[in-house]
Amino acid sequence: MRVIAGIHKGRQLKSVPGNDTRPTTDKVKEAVFQVLGPYFQGGHALDLFAGSGSLGIEALSRGMDKCVFVDKHPKAIQTIRENISTLKLEGQVEVFRADAYRALSAAGKRKLKFDLIFLDPPYTKISYTDLLEVIEKEQLISSAGIIYCEHDIKDTLPDSNDKFSIIKQTHYGGTIGITIYQKN
Repeated sequence: MRVIAGIHKGRQLKSVPGNDTRPTTDKVKEAVFQVLGPYFQGGHALDLFAGSGSLGIEALSRGMDKCVFVDKHPKAIQTIRENISTLKLEGQVEVFRADAYRALSAAGKRKLKFDLIFLDPPYTKISYTDLLEVIEKEQLISSAGIIYCEHDIKDTLPDSNDKFSIIKQTHYGGTIGITIYQKN
């Protein structure tokens, strides 16, 4: 696993040990960032269910100013911290070991706004409808902000509505679905 583009292009990232996480492949990451925008002019990202932190680190490498990483597993938090330290990104990040819903609530209380949110939870274990509702309720997404959802292709994600519009929906391999929403 590596950083695909930007100031850290080609740098290797550690994976979380064990079988509890499934890293986003370099091929999928590259395709996704072509849709999200190859490079960013600043902004804030949230990498929820962060695993190794590779999606948030990729966003930082491509020009995001800051990223908040959240995962509830100690091995994931340790791996994120190691990857951040290796790339010397400490001044651009916050890392929290927490349940996703608790983290979203805490971010809402802090009145944080994100331009880009990555949702890559364990497949079939989390409701994307519930996550999107909490993100909207807590007002965590900036105007025209983007939410990236990686999911099992069998999962049904919410359709476009008055709050979010689907700007891309596709499949990779035979198992990975990608749905990208933008705030209306």
